[in-house]
Amino acid sequence: MAGSSELYSPFLSDALVILGAAGIVIPVFSRYRITPVIGFILVGLLVGPFGLGRHVFDHPWLSYITITDPEGLGVFAEFGIILLLFSIGLELSFGRLWEMRRMVFGLGSLELIVIGGSLTFILTAIGQGFTGALALGLALALSSTALVLKITKTTTPVGRAALSMLLFEDIALVPIIFLLGALAPHADADSMGNLLNTLIWGTVVVVGLLVIGRYVLPPLFALAARTKSPEVFLAASLLVVILASLATAATGLSPIVGALVAGLLIAETEYHSEVEQITEPFKGLALGVFLITIGMSIDIGVVWENLGSILIATVGVIVLKAVVTGLLLRMMGARRGTATETGILMASPSETTLIVLTAASSAQLIQPGTAMFWQIVTAIGLTVTPLLSPFGRMMARRVDGAEASHQPVEHTDEPHTIIVGFGRVGRLVADMLATHGKPYRAIDSDTDLVSEGRRRGYKVIFGNAGRGDALHRLGAEEAAAIIITMDEPVTAQRIVRKLRTQFPDLPILARARDADHAAQLYRAGATHAVPETLESSLQLSEAVLIETGAAMGPVIASIHEKRDEFRERIMKQGGLKQKPALRSGTLQDRAKA
Repeated sequence: MAGSSELYSPFLSDALVILGAAGIVIPVFSRYRITPVIGFILVGLLVGPFGLGRHVFDHPWLSYITITDPEGLGVFAEFGIILLLFSIGLELSFGRLWEMRRMVFGLGSLELIVIGGSLTFILTAIGQGFTGALALGLALALSSTALVLKITKTTTPVGRAALSMLLFEDIALVPIIFLLGALAPHADADSMGNLLNTLIWGTVVVVGLLVIGRYVLPPLFALAARTKSPEVFLAASLLVVILASLATAATGLSPIVGALVAGLLIAETEYHSEVEQITEPFKGLALGVFLITIGMSIDIGVVWENLGSILIATVGVIVLKAVVTGLLLRMMGARRGTATETGILMASPSETTLIVLTAASSAQLIQPGTAMFWQIVTAIGLTVTPLLSPFGRMMARRVDGAEASHQPVEHTDEPHTIIVGFGRVGRLVADMLATHGKPYRAIDSDTDLVSEGRRRGYKVIFGNAGRGDALHRLGAEEAAAIIITMDEPVTAQRIVRKLRTQFPDLPILARARDADHAAQLYRAGATHAVPETLESSLQLSEAVLIETGAAMGPVIASIHEKRDEFRERIMKQGGLKQKPALRSGTLQDRAKA
């Protein structure tokens, strides 16, 4: 039994607590539409050294449900931060930024600079050192992308204004982390030369990563994709993130600068959707560890002793951010109601505030006690963010006298069609949609087909439509229809069944090998299933009839009738009720048409 006792370690106990927390927090908080960020912080508070951990000495059994080695989680917490910044980089493609450049770089930059500057001035006035006040001001000026964009829709004036500011904040993380990383080795030094040296070499490395990445990443991920192995693809993704992080860390900058650069580079390739999907579980778990460590650092006793100052700081930050954001929006021509609601919604700090606070503390720009104080303020701010939304709507109605801020922005873009599989059939469908001016997006797991399609100007990305939420990322919930063209019967049925469960009213058109496969697709939930053998027979019949002198109109009409007849027979074979025919009307009506 000695061997079994050696196998047990505090690390296994800590792993059990973390995995248990993830298994409970994520589904429970998601059920009530509350961000798991809050749940992980509360778990850290409960199982940390200031929670149940303080009673382990009196009750040894508590060691099995508490974190026994908080310092040992530091590596995993840092990895969580790296993956979070990497995912932010994946969401920020250069094309997306260009479309919203005026709002993002105009309103967004003003919001961050004015709020960050105001907080820096106030904190300096109450005794905080300038560099620490600057770090705190920039950290607290950030707002929660995860929470705000879940609460509001980007088709409303409020949503568009919030999105532009949040995008700039996500971009601004690069220079913010760059600045803190550059200051980290020299926080207590007076040598400006060393600081400039770090900035110069850091800039050289970042530029080098941007240049090299554009040429190295596409063939690297193409090679990984050809293996058809998710493990190899994941390994390639983590390799890129870690190498980029190590490169920036070697210059004295923070490793998360490299993670952001890696995300931006991959976002410009056709593999970004698959990378984002395959790294999502690791990011969520590693980020959960980071948030648990934040919760463990909060001393309830300190909170109670400083309850008044904590509440004043929380309310002060929220009020300042709401007022400044609202005034800036009014200056840029927004309605009073829109400005009021957006300001209140953007008022609380962010989960990224915790990252900047941790970076500032590591750089010795602020003391650990100061970092803990503002981490508590941030945690409370995150908790009340869902409550700010209805309060903002109420205030908007009061100042505007109407709910004009919630009227959707006029959206003239036509819903797109999603093509799953981009072989010869998928390309033909894309050509026909483009010919008739219908927007589409395509996805395929064959890197050669994707590369060839993109070279020819098709809108296709690399991804596995049968795994995870790849189709969600393509906008399946807003699609006009989804067309399954892949020549993999089992996979096609699985995708159709999954889509029909998630989107009961979505038109799903699927390619079938034969009548039996078409019947299976109908049972899985396809709106239309088109057997290849049937279509080839009908096309041959049409060609021979016209060649032998039959009138084209009646021939085309009879072909359509025969197609409907076969379709009805296939559906009966599948044990389903008949659906409306693809085209209605009598043979004579079709002949006239």
